[in-house]
Amino acid sequence: MKKVTLTLLTSALFSFSAMAGDIEAGKAKAVVCAACHGTDGISASPIWPNLAGQKEAYLVKQIKAFKSGERKDPSMAPMVAGLSDADIENLAAYFASLK
Repeated sequence: MKKVTLTLLTSALFSFSAMAGDIEAGKAKAVVCAACHGTDGISASPIWPNLAGQKEAYLVKQIKAFKSGERKDPSMAPMVAGLSDADIENLAAYFASLK
C-alpha cells in the first residue's frame, strides 16, 4: 500500500511540475513563432512542424536543445537564443494548451 501511495504522490507531483508554464505569457511570446508555426500552432508549410497539442515536456526539451546547440537548425537558433527558461516553459505551456 505504501508503494502505491508513493507512486501516486510522485506522479501527481511530476504532473504539477510539468505544467509549470504560464499559458498567457507563452501566448504573448509566441507571436514571433507564428510566422513559421502558424498563429494557432498549425503550420501552413510542410517543412515546419505543428506545435499545437504537443506535450509540454517534449516542447521544453526540444526548445532547450535548439538553444544549447544540441539540436541544430539555422532558422531556430536565432529564435531561441534570447529565451529564458521561464520563456521556454511558458511557450511550451501555451502550445501544449492548443488543440
